[in-house]
Amino acid sequence: MSAPAKRMANAEPRWLRVMLIGVALTFLFLFLALPLLAVFFEALAGGWSAYFAALNNPETFSAIGLTLFIAIFVLPFNVAVGIAAAWAIAKFDFRGKSLLITLIDLPFAVSPVVVGMVFLLIFGAQGLFGSWLSEHNIKVVFALPGMILVTLFITFPFVARELIPLMQAQGKDEEEAAISLGASGWQMFFRVTLPNIKWGLLYGVILANARAMGEFGAVSVVSGHIRGETNTLPLHVEILYNEYNAIGAFAAASVLALLALVTLVAKTVVEWQMRKETEMLQTVLPPEKT
Repeated sequence: MSAPAKRMANAEPRWLRVMLIGVALTFLFLFLALPLLAVFFEALAGGWSAYFAALNNPETFSAIGLTLFIAIFVLPFNVAVGIAAAWAIAKFDFRGKSLLITLIDLPFAVSPVVVGMVFLLIFGAQGLFGSWLSEHNIKVVFALPGMILVTLFITFPFVARELIPLMQAQGKDEEEAAISLGASGWQMFFRVTLPNIKWGLLYGVILANARAMGEFGAVSVVSGHIRGETNTLPLHVEILYNEYNAIGAFAAASVLALLALVTLVAKTVVEWQMRKETEMLQTVLPPEKT
């Protein structure tokens, strides 16, 4: 069969393409754009003065600050654990490798509420370490440490899951060449490995950061909902909405929506850079001989 005939055989009918695109755009509008517009519409229902008055609240400022602090605090741990796990899985063969991959995927399979309950059973007053923590006046649950721990547990797979397939595809030839030329381990990492994974690492960091800022279930269980102290922005939105403060709730939700939009833009830029770099490599490298 000739090339034009193959293209004709594999081409979809025009009506099918139009229908599929229309269904996709309708779905995106109904389940993404419309709810987002509704948040800003409800937040501004009382005018700009009411909107800024709702945001100019000590509890709202505290919730925003706490949300950003937790997201930034867990970031170095996500990066360190993600790189270490991805490096071990992609570059080495060892006993227990499948178990390590399963443990990395565990937070994806467990409900965040269950995660919060597990930490409550471990560090709560009646938990495994509850009496010891109480004797030493250490507070984990219903305090900031517990919120950080559950957020870290929920978010740590994202960096590793982005880097594992990337490192496996890149192989270890460049690292071995650097070592053979006399580079130390840290020199190899900073001059060879890190430049090769920088966009994948940044992509995983963006996803982990977005999840950290929007986490609700696990944080809700261990936070204690103390106003101005342990309420993150998602928890603050729930409290305001339950108190029938619609403008305040939607104003706080609009901040989360704006953070999500910033994350989406950053994610798009990183994807574009990764695609551009891949295309450049394909043009530079000669095609493989079959």
